Amino acid sequence: MPSSALHVARTGLEAQDTRMRVIANNLANVATTGFKRDRANFATLAYQDTRVAGQQSSGETAYATGLNLGTGVGIQATTREESQGALQQTGNALDVALDGDGYFQVAQPGGQLAYTRAGNFSKSAEGQLVTAQGYVVQPPIAIPEGAQSITIAPDGTVSATLPGATEPSQLGQLTVASFTNPAGLQAVGDNFLRETAASGQAQIGIPGDNGRGHLRQGYLEASNVNVVQELVDMIECQRSYEINSKMISAVDEMLKNANQTL
Repeated sequence: MPSSALHVARTGLEAQDTRMRVIANNLANVATTGFKRDRANFATLAYQDTRVAGQQSSGETAYATGLNLGTGVGIQATTREESQGALQQTGNALDVALDGDGYFQVAQPGGQLAYTRAGNFSKSAEGQLVTAQGYVVQPPIAIPEGAQSITIAPDGTVSATLPGATEPSQLGQLTVASFTNPAGLQAVGDNFLRETAASGQAQIGIPGDNGRGHLRQGYLEASNVNVVQELVDMIECQRSYEINSKMISAVDEMLKNANQTL
C-alpha cells in the first residue's frame, strides 16, 4: 500500500509540473498578438478493482459497493480557448484584426498553408502583403509603388489610391478561413496554426459571411490571457504540488517506521 501511494503522488507531481508549464507559457505570451491561452485537462489513470460491486460476498449476499483503488492522474490534453481578445488600436493601415471567428491564411515556405489570428502585416520589397516573417498572405495582395490611402474594408476588400488617379482602385480581397473544430488546429509556433484531421478542412469565405468575423483596419487583437486568472491557477498548482510532495514524505516516513519495527 505505501509503495502504491508513492506512485500515485509521483503522478500528481508530474501532472502539476506539466500544468505549471502550460500556465507559464500563457503568461509568457500575455502580450503576443492574437495568442489564445491553453488549459491543461486532467484524467484519472486506470483503477485497480480489488472488489467489484455486486460480487458475491457469500452464497446468499453480494457486496453493495466495490473496492476500487486509483493509480493516479495524468494530463489528458491541452485545450486552446478561442475567446476573442481585446482589440487594440494601432493606427497602422496594414494592421488588421479579426473581430469574430476565423483565421488569416498564410503561405509558408514549400507552399504549405498556415493560419493565424495575428494581423500585423507589412509590405514586402515586391509590394506584397506579408506577415512579420515575410510569409505571403493568401490570397496574395499586391500594393503598387506609390499607392496611398490604403483601405481594408470590414468585408476584406483592399483598396488604394494609385499615382495619378483621383478615385481609389480595388487591389484584391482578403478572405477568412473557418474550421468545424478550431480547437483541433495544431500550434506550430510564430503565431501559426496548421490544419489537422481533427480540425477539419479549411472553409474559405468573405469576412462577415456564415459566422466569420469582420476585419478591423488599424487594430490588432490582443491575447486573451487574463493575468489575474493565471496567477490564481499558478498558486493553486503550486499548492497541489506541495501537497503531493508532503504525501511522498509521509509515505517515506511510514516505510521507515515499518522497517525499523519489523
